[in-house]
Parts: sequence; structure tokens; C-alpha cells
Amino acid sequence: MPSALEFTDVVVRREGRNIVDHVTWEVSDDQRWVVLGPNGAGKTTLLQLADTLLHPTSGAVEILGEQLGRTDVFELRPRIGFASSAMARRVPRDETVLNAVLTAAYSVLGRWNEEYEDIDERQAMRVLAEWHLDHLADRLFGTLSDGEQKRVQIARAIMTDPELLLLDEPTASLDLGSREELLGLLSGYASSPTTPAMVMVTHHVEEIPVGFTHVLLLRDGGVVAAGPLDEALTAENLSIAFGMPIVLTSDGGRYAARAAS
Repeated sequence: MPSALEFTDVVVRREGRNIVDHVTWEVSDDQRWVVLGPNGAGKTTLLQLADTLLHPTSGAVEILGEQLGRTDVFELRPRIGFASSAMARRVPRDETVLNAVLTAAYSVLGRWNEEYEDIDERQAMRVLAEWHLDHLADRLFGTLSDGEQKRVQIARAIMTDPELLLLDEPTASLDLGSREELLGLLSGYASSPTTPAMVMVTHHVEEIPVGFTHVLLLRDGGVVAAGPLDEALTAENLSIAFGMPIVLTSDGGRYAARAAS
């Protein structure tokens, strides 16, 4: 399959330290990757590279066939969907849910004087329905629960039918019910053959949706393991990544981890 994302010996160096340390990694169009690792492992920096928000100190990053530093990122960014808590904080609190999603068509946050066609509004409502949000279309974004806001962010990210979808800790801070609802929706979305390549950052194996295919484990900016979930997600690799003995269990395609006693 063609590559949606390809890192070749990528280094990001800040204040004398490699935040991303010689990472070589490839994501094909039909793959759904989860990126795991402790705080400071380089996960978010990796996503910033994939979203063209950051350039590597050395090495090559190729996104959807275009190499960073040799392409117009403003033309490339509309082909990438990105959802994060940081972006959610930039959505105006008095923006309606419909407009929060609709404005993705112009890559703006906060509706102003843009003109949208009926096809744009139909697309926004279709996406809202897919993420169980259509009944909230006229609600103000600032009145939503954390779980609803995170689903709006994902709906916004896929509004423009991206070729690559990046999710930065989409289930962070959610209660059990909201987390499981979102994971169920992500599982259904990931399992569709028309879904784009996906990369999702998380801290917890419990938050890996069914339907995800691959895992990248990081520690101190470097790769501990990368590959299909059933091969690379092991207790041994988790123990190396998190620096402590870990017990890993799985049931029905879901995972759980705890410290070894």
C-alpha cells in the first residue's frame, strides 16, 4: 500500500537533547497506528511533525507523498485531519456545534463572513450524525461535556475527508462511560475500509480501540518497538518503554496493563 506517512532517521533536537531520536517509521494508507509511551517520550512531537507544525532537525518526513521542507505546507494541511485538547481550547465557547464542524471547510476556528454551500452543511450534519452529535448541532460548544467536545473535535477533523487522521489523546480526562462510548465510535470508524490512515497517541493500552492494527512504542524519543499490535504490543516491550515490569492482558481485542507484583 502507498505510504501516508514516512519518517527516515528523524531527529528533533531542543536545548541539546533529542526529543525525537533517529526515528524511522512508516504508516501505510490502510493502517491504524497507536503511539504509546510515558510522558516525555516524544509522542506529541511526533504528531506535530506529522501535522506539518514542526520540521525535523535532521532526517526526512514525508506526508502523503510530500516531503517537509520541499512542499507548501498550507496546501498539504487541508489533507490532514487533526484533533487534540489544545485545539479544543481554541474553539470559541459561543460557537455552535454545527459551526465548529462546518468551519473546518475553511480551516478556521470561529465562523465569521465565510459562505458555505448546502453540500457543506449536509456534510457537516452527516459527520455529526456519525459521531452521535446531530442532536447537539445548535448547542454552544462551551456548554458541552468533555466527551462531547472531544467527539466534536474528531467530527471537525474528518469534515473535509482527510487522507491522514491524527488524534492526540482523544480519551484523556473522560469518565469511564464517555471513554467507552468514544472508543466504540473510534472502533467502528477504524474498521471501515474507506477510513484514512490513522495515528492516535495515548498513554494507556486500555484506550486502544478495536480495529487499530499497529503500535509504535517510544521511550526517550527513540523507538522501542513498532509493528502489528499482536506482535509488537508485548509485556516485555511495555516494560522497556515504561521502565518497570508490566503485565499485559487482552480480551476481545481490548488490552489492559498493570505493574507486575
